Amino acid sequence: MTQEKATREELFAIFDELGIAHKTMHHRRVFTVEEGDDIKSQIAGAHSKNLFLKDKNGVFFLICALGETSIKLNQLHKTIGCARLSFGTEDKLWEILGITPGSVTLFALINEKNHQISLILDKALFESESVNFHPLLNDATTTISRDDMLKFVKHWGGSVRIADFSHEIASIEVLPLE
Repeated sequence: MTQEKATREELFAIFDELGIAHKTMHHRRVFTVEEGDDIKSQIAGAHSKNLFLKDKNGVFFLICALGETSIKLNQLHKTIGCARLSFGTEDKLWEILGITPGSVTLFALINEKNHQISLILDKALFESESVNFHPLLNDATTTISRDDMLKFVKHWGGSVRIADFSHEIASIEVLPLE
């Protein structure tokens, strides 16, 4: 049986319930960080890139990073302490996060009820007052505050780690969700 996936309206309703202020700009669909450069120039705050990964043992990860952050995928498994990583399949992306390729976003955690994914947030996202993610589809960008990003993550309640990708070898720390 297929699990129902949250709509953008349901996402925004959760934001409202949690007291998360949000502003959304609708735009053409974009599939890469570079494709949206002209759009990003019109929206203040940190812009994200988001990766849905799986290790060779079948463990899933969602990496949410600053768009400009360089992530060495061939080295990341050593930092995370997992088997070698590759991109998750389109089927698993839909099954776990309820989104399609090109729309990977932190906000898809609204669909991840079983906490079967490890979330890794780029430390650089915390350097901006506001952050931007697609609201479940890549035809819009939603801005929330950095603090509200953490409020949303805590509401989700799964495993969260902060990665510092600014060094040759990334470092990871666990983010306690009180």
